[in-house]
Amino acid sequence: MTGKIAFQGEPGAYSHEACRKARPDMEVLPCRTFEDTIEAVRSGAADLAMVPVENSTYGRVADIHHLLPDSGLHIVDEAFLRVHISLLVVPGTPLDQIRTAISHPVLLGQCRSFLMENAIHRVTGPDTAGSAKMVAERADPTVAALASELAGEINGLEARAHNIEDEGDNTTRFLIMSCEADLKRRGSGRMMTSFVFRVRNIPAALYKAMGGFATNGVNMTKLESYMVDGSFSATQFYADIEGHPDDRNVRLALEELDYFSSHVSLLGVYPADPLRR
Repeated sequence: MTGKIAFQGEPGAYSHEACRKARPDMEVLPCRTFEDTIEAVRSGAADLAMVPVENSTYGRVADIHHLLPDSGLHIVDEAFLRVHISLLVVPGTPLDQIRTAISHPVLLGQCRSFLMENAIHRVTGPDTAGSAKMVAERADPTVAALASELAGEINGLEARAHNIEDEGDNTTRFLIMSCEADLKRRGSGRMMTSFVFRVRNIPAALYKAMGGFATNGVNMTKLESYMVDGSFSATQFYADIEGHPDDRNVRLALEELDYFSSHVSLLGVYPADPLRR
């Protein structure tokens, strides 16, 4: 496939790396915000959007679940990226000369052990790739960035230490989104279905709505709630399930969900990433 795929962040961000892994034949389009990333697809400036939704260490990405239902886009694929963090330095700088590391707060927290062992002070930067760009521009050999090796390549920095994250299975899940829905079965593996819903204002509505998935043997891999419209009484749920809406057990479960819900919106149907296993 040719065309463009948009992502939020500077060139070299982990979202950029996910784009290269999942859609290596597409041109990347860096965007300032998640809203800009979505708008790039809606306006036709890009064909797809690569959006991070959760990290195995940090949890869900803030604001994404609020943006997805009203984005006008559809989930057409998912991509799991193993996050490897490197210490990026001005070329030729030895490790014992580094005094400060700059990065997004999440990465700083994920490399706590390495930084403490090497007496490196943590400083919050704009984001991962943005921090790498800042270190390259400053050219101060005592300051390093925590980011991907791709960010180092793009900004002319050397990776003085590799895979310095505390957690050995640090992984980020991304959703690939398009203006056009693709509800076909694709690939030879499992299919995933994502949707949002609001339950009716009746006693035990959520319990009853979820009952159909249990009785029909549908595996729900994610269920998250969040407030909408700034109201404590208006709660929307985001869910991922294994299966395709045409599967009999999934169809029956969704019918029961619909009965006990005031609103159900399908976000996408897509192949499960092999790394889900």
